[in-house]
Amino acid sequence: MSASKPSLNNTDKALHHCDVLVIGSGAAGLSLALHLAKYAKVTVLSKGALTEGSTWYAQGGIAAVLDDHDSTESHVKDTLAAGAGLCHQDAVEFTVARSKNAIKWLVDLGVDFTRSAEGDFHLTREGGHSHRRIIHSADATGKAVHSGLINNALTHANIQLQENRVALDLIKQPDPITKKLRCVGAYVLNRSEDTMECYTAKAVVLACGGASKVYLYSSNPDSASGDGIAMAWRAGCRIGNMEFNQFHPTCLYHPKAKSFLMTEALRGEGAVLKRPNGERFMPDFHPQAELAPRDVVARAIDHEMKRLGAPCMYLDISHRDPAFLESHFPTVMEQCRKFGIDITKEAIPVVPAAHYTCGGIVVNTRGQTDLSHLYAIGETSFTGLHGANRMASNSLLECIVYAQSAAEDIIAKLASTPEPAPCKPWDESQVTNSDEDVVIYHNWDEIRRFMWDYVGIVRTHKRLERALRRIQLLQSEIHEYYANYKISSDLIELRNLAMVAELIIRSAMLRKESRGLHYSLDHPEQSDIAKDTLLVPANFADQTIFI
Repeated sequence: MSASKPSLNNTDKALHHCDVLVIGSGAAGLSLALHLAKYAKVTVLSKGALTEGSTWYAQGGIAAVLDDHDSTESHVKDTLAAGAGLCHQDAVEFTVARSKNAIKWLVDLGVDFTRSAEGDFHLTREGGHSHRRIIHSADATGKAVHSGLINNALTHANIQLQENRVALDLIKQPDPITKKLRCVGAYVLNRSEDTMECYTAKAVVLACGGASKVYLYSSNPDSASGDGIAMAWRAGCRIGNMEFNQFHPTCLYHPKAKSFLMTEALRGEGAVLKRPNGERFMPDFHPQAELAPRDVVARAIDHEMKRLGAPCMYLDISHRDPAFLESHFPTVMEQCRKFGIDITKEAIPVVPAAHYTCGGIVVNTRGQTDLSHLYAIGETSFTGLHGANRMASNSLLECIVYAQSAAEDIIAKLASTPEPAPCKPWDESQVTNSDEDVVIYHNWDEIRRFMWDYVGIVRTHKRLERALRRIQLLQSEIHEYYANYKISSDLIELRNLAMVAELIIRSAMLRKESRGLHYSLDHPEQSDIAKDTLLVPANFADQTIFI
């Protein structure tokens, strides 16, 4: 018997039930929990500490139409342009139309956004935007938003927050009325006690973030291992546009820095990119220069580094007033000072790094997946908003908007949803503790390195074939390891990382063109026909489809 088979050998202590189970405690998950809490008992699982996740580290801001000189039409137009023909216009219009209310909701929760001397919200501009529409909290917007959400969730009686819980797989059961499969919960590793637990609920929401840690260099925390995407795929949900991974152009390059992000807002406020000799180069690549879409900027930096054999390029904002930099970019200044860099006097060494997963679990505007009673929101989902290239600061907006939309759908169905049947606890009676954990670390490192080399900013069919051969071999090794040894958080992440790596590779091989974030030397031109890449799992026919 493998570790993946549950039995009834465990005690009831490992069984948990609630109305709605939310896997993920970032902006998407906590926003949804707060919208639901008036109507339902909600359990939110956090992979580590509540403050460990991509939301907490987000620097830039939230795109929203808040200025009288701006318009929803302009925001929609900019997003569609950045998405290189692959944005779903209905999803873009849906999201942008709700941007102002999303910000109002955050302000009402107590989120403190930066204001001008006159008392109005200070709006900045970022790449791809034609107006100043980025509301922010200095250069630590994610921390401000996340803190506000956490503080409100902690005080709500109907929200239970549980840290150090790593979801392993989703639980499906036949619906007692329709007889079709539905999602009723998840098996979860309690990292604090090193035990497996079973959570059941009327609705399950994946808000697990993206998969950028599949690459060697990433601006994301280590938790971004694609857990939600991998779980949904194994449960029978379609996955879309996984070839479009956004590489942030400017992460701090320093041997002791762990891919610290140099916010897009630096370029929005006048920072310029330079070669090691001090020459500016972005005007050679795009009319908008440093404010070009991120994929253009990332490729330009990558091109210059390879052409010159340089380890990095340089981002220079030293021409701005030091007091302005201190007030607008305190986090960036503090971090750079730690590594001996004074941004008021010198340029910042930067390299591109994997930053955002534009593809993910296919959902509609209510966050519904292909599996009944399973929802996905935030970076783990594929809504169609981002297309082939996410426009700066649309991601936090997507989290807030889709959290509210999914909550509305769940609330409307909750009373008529039957309770799930009892769940079988996890059985570890026939697995052993591993004495070869080095295998996990080696495989983790190998995946991230060949993904960076073969499936990175610039791709070829030959590189993708190499990557596919490697991931297939590793998948086999990981499956054998998973079947015979006790589950650990590292093994769960490795299993999911390998799964999303394969999904990215297969998606990239299917796209015979260059578009947005996917650039192929074999197919450098953009096709006249823009279409999504949809991967369909073998067990897809078992699901209840929302379309």
